[in-house]
Amino acid sequence: MAHIDISGIDYFLSDGTQLLNGVTFKVPDGTKTALIGPNGTGKTTLFRIISGDLVPDEGVIGRSGNMGIMRQFVGQVRDESTVRDLLVSAAPPALAAAAKEVDSAELAMVEHDDEPSQMRYAQAIVDWGDAGGYDVETVWDEVCMAALGLPFDRAQHRPASSLSGVEQKRLVLEALFAGPDELLLLDEPDNYLDVPGKRWLEDKLNESKKTVFFISHDRELLNNAAGRIVTLEPGINGAGAWVHGGGFGSYVDARADRNARFEELRKRWDEEHVKLKELVNMYKNKAAFRSDMANRYQAAQTRLAKFLEAGPPEALPIEQNVRMRLKGGRTAKRAVVAEKLELTGLMKPFSTEVWFGDRVGVLGSNGSGKSHFLRLLATGGTDPEREHLPVSEVDIAEVPHEGTVKLGARIRPGFFAQTHVRPDLLGKTLLEILHRGDEHRSGLGREAAAGALDGYGLASQSEQKYESLSGGQQARFQILLLQLSGATLLLLDEPTDNLDLHSAEALEKAIDHFEGTVLAVTHDRWFARTFDRFLVFGSDGRVYESPEPVWDEKRVERAR
Repeated sequence: MAHIDISGIDYFLSDGTQLLNGVTFKVPDGTKTALIGPNGTGKTTLFRIISGDLVPDEGVIGRSGNMGIMRQFVGQVRDESTVRDLLVSAAPPALAAAAKEVDSAELAMVEHDDEPSQMRYAQAIVDWGDAGGYDVETVWDEVCMAALGLPFDRAQHRPASSLSGVEQKRLVLEALFAGPDELLLLDEPDNYLDVPGKRWLEDKLNESKKTVFFISHDRELLNNAAGRIVTLEPGINGAGAWVHGGGFGSYVDARADRNARFEELRKRWDEEHVKLKELVNMYKNKAAFRSDMANRYQAAQTRLAKFLEAGPPEALPIEQNVRMRLKGGRTAKRAVVAEKLELTGLMKPFSTEVWFGDRVGVLGSNGSGKSHFLRLLATGGTDPEREHLPVSEVDIAEVPHEGTVKLGARIRPGFFAQTHVRPDLLGKTLLEILHRGDEHRSGLGREAAAGALDGYGLASQSEQKYESLSGGQQARFQILLLQLSGATLLLLDEPTDNLDLHSAEALEKAIDHFEGTVLAVTHDRWFARTFDRFLVFGSDGRVYESPEPVWDEKRVERAR
């Protein structure tokens, strides 16, 4: 038995802003429930409240069952922790505490090697066994084989930073689904996963008897694996929650119907409010001349007071108004021409042409060379002309290659980096970045800059520094810079990874109206439906074209 019962949760930020307002819902036993909502509404904060990392200002969290947690940082580990540390982070608290004591006692014995430290280490080993440590190592062996292709004894001391994002995610997810916890809390488990990985996750969610509450922006995953959807919707006094008791396939229509009902109820309430005020005024005027009207005047006042005390119906949620405008411009008919192109050590030579106006999805498993290909185009290709240099200051590593890839006349590549790493933007506020401009785009006056930020749902973040933004906010700001730069070739590396549902739809519309050429690396199956053709990087090193998305390419086999 495992469930979550959330009742009346309020949470205020340190500056006094209310982030969550009366959030109430249940995650029933055995369900697979998704949490969605615009970036910045408090999804991860709510998860941290449920996990006990944060204390709400009001409200109660009730739950049953042991809880396993995958936090948002998994997939981005770049510190000195090891594979074993990652697995311990997903272990039950008692087991994690025993593991940390073993590590601490072992270090103390290495430093001192006296009798007390030896006794401490011996006791730590006993406690590790009593906590089920040796049993879990057997599970971890299977987990490491499934996620990394290595047994636990060979993988445990490997730096976690040496793993790709998908390997880190897969390792922790394998451990959680195989572990003893009946309740799982997963913060964006699909990020960094390629499509085979996402399909694996969907199968795990559908097959597991555990209760799972997860955050995701992947529409295909939501459609295939979420039985219930909880939405955090922004309001004037913080975000509230509503629950759709079905999957994503019926969610959009259900939300539209719900909002239409709210709109009709509010309209009726406003009409009744006007009638009651008119009634009070009428009896007030009559009571001034006729004493027999005093009781009716008083009754009308009482009726209005009770009406106002009951209050209006639930307000319509504040709609996120993201309006992306990617302009582009006319270029040569042949936008990209590759001849016997080979990315060193990644893939076999191939040739292809991309024409002006094409929408090309670049598909394949992680590690197959897709991002390298995009980065090569972003630097202008082989021996670039000045007009082909990137339209931003993003730092792009050189891509060794054989053969050639050339860009057509008037092609100006604009690159969207999956990791959002932009050293040129660090330490600067969004207004400052737009106001100063750079050699690729003109600076904007304060009013014009504020208007541009408002169009991307970033008006309230105008004085924030770039590095303090959420992943989704950084993604939207990167796209805004592409809009202002005059790019005619968009090179998008996983652009929807951190975008909420509304922003992803806005990006799709902007691409549809963009006058230029688009190449996008993506594992977003919903997003890929909007592309015309596909360049597939195969697991055997071949690169081939397909008129339809190809999602079954396996991981590239290389020495590990």
